[in-house]
Amino acid sequence: MSERRQFVAPHVAELPKSGIRAFFDIVAQRRDIVSLGVGEPDFDTPWHISRAASIALEEGRTHYTSNLGTPDLRKAICAYLSRRFQATYDWAHETLVTVGVAEAIDLALRAICSPGDEILYHEPCFVSYAPTVRLAHATPVAVETYAKDAFRLTVDALEAKVTPRTKALLVNFPCNPTGATLSVEDMRAIADFCIRHDLVLLADEVYSELVYDGEPVSFASFPDIRDRLILLNGFSKSWAMTGFRLGYACGPAEVIDAMMKIHQYGIMSAPTLSQFAGVEAMENGDADVARMRAEYKRRRDYLVPALNAMGLATVMPKGAFYIFSDIRASGLSSQDFALRLLNEHAVACVPGAAFGPCGEGFVRMSYATSLPKIKLAVERLAAFMRDLAKR
Repeated sequence: MSERRQFVAPHVAELPKSGIRAFFDIVAQRRDIVSLGVGEPDFDTPWHISRAASIALEEGRTHYTSNLGTPDLRKAICAYLSRRFQATYDWAHETLVTVGVAEAIDLALRAICSPGDEILYHEPCFVSYAPTVRLAHATPVAVETYAKDAFRLTVDALEAKVTPRTKALLVNFPCNPTGATLSVEDMRAIADFCIRHDLVLLADEVYSELVYDGEPVSFASFPDIRDRLILLNGFSKSWAMTGFRLGYACGPAEVIDAMMKIHQYGIMSAPTLSQFAGVEAMENGDADVARMRAEYKRRRDYLVPALNAMGLATVMPKGAFYIFSDIRASGLSSQDFALRLLNEHAVACVPGAAFGPCGEGFVRMSYATSLPKIKLAVERLAAFMRDLAKR
C-alpha cells in the first residue's frame, strides 16, 4: 500500500507555533501565577465605547457592512489621523477596516508580495511578522536591533540587508516587545531609505498612542512617502478593545483596493457591532487613552528601576507597555529563565527568543497589569535572583 500523501502544504507545516501562546498554555494551568506576560490591557473597554456596541445591538444593526467598513467609521478614522498626525486620507478609497491589525498586516503583505520578493523587518519583533511574510510566499529578512541602541532601527543596519529583491520594509514602533520608539530624525532617515530603494513601507503603529516622552509621531505625517506607505493601526491596545477585533489600513487607493479584494473573499467585513464601538472610540475616546497612558507610565516608572536594581539591565522603554530585560548575567537561556521563574516563583514572563534569535538573552515583561501585582512580581523576581546567586 502506497504511503498517504502529505496533505498540509510544506510552507505551512514548516511554520513555528507562537512562542508566546505555547508558553501561556503552561501558565493557564496555574492559579497562583502573577503574569507579566500577555500583551493585553488590564483595563476594561471604556463604558461609553462598549455602550455604543450595545445600542447598535439593541437597534438591530447586525447586518453586513461594506467590505471596506462603514462610512461612519472610515470617516472617523480619517478625522482622527488628521487631528492627531496631520495626515490626510480619503475615507472612500484609501481606508479599509479590518479584523484587528493582524489581518491588516496579512492583507498588505499578500497584496504586494510575489514569490521571490524579500521583506525587511526588524528583530526583536512581534511573533507573527516572519510567518506572515512566508504565508504571502515572500522571504522575510531580519534586521537586528540592539539594547546598546535602545533597540532603535538604524539605516546602516537596513543598508546592510537590502538587495535588488527587497520589496518592502515592515516596522513596528513603538515596538512589541522592546518598547522602543523612533525619533522624528530616525523616521525621516527610514523614509528616505525607502524612497532611495523604491520600497513599500508598512508601518504597524498599533501602539502609537502609548508614547510616554513627548508627542507621538506617525510615518503618515511625512507627505513625500504617502504613495508608498501602508499605515496599519487598530483599537486593541490604546482603547483596550482587544476582544472587538478591529483594525484598519490606510494607503494608496490601488493598494487598498487590492487588500479589499483579499479581505472580501476571506472575511467579508469586520464585525458590525465593533465598528459602531470604533466610531465612539475615535470621536470621544481621547480622555480614556490619556488616563490609561498615565497609569502605564506610573507602572513603567516603578518597574524599570526595580529591575535594574536587582541586576537585570533594562532599557527604559519610551512606548507600548513592555520592557525587555537582559538576563544574560544569570547564565540561563531566555527559555530556561522564564520556565524556572514560573515554576519556582510563580511569575510569568515571555522568553526573548520567542521574538526572534536576536531576542535571546532577554525576557519580555508587560506592565499592562495592576501596580500591586507588579510589586508582588518584583518581590518574587528578586527572590529568584537571590536564589540564582546562591547556586
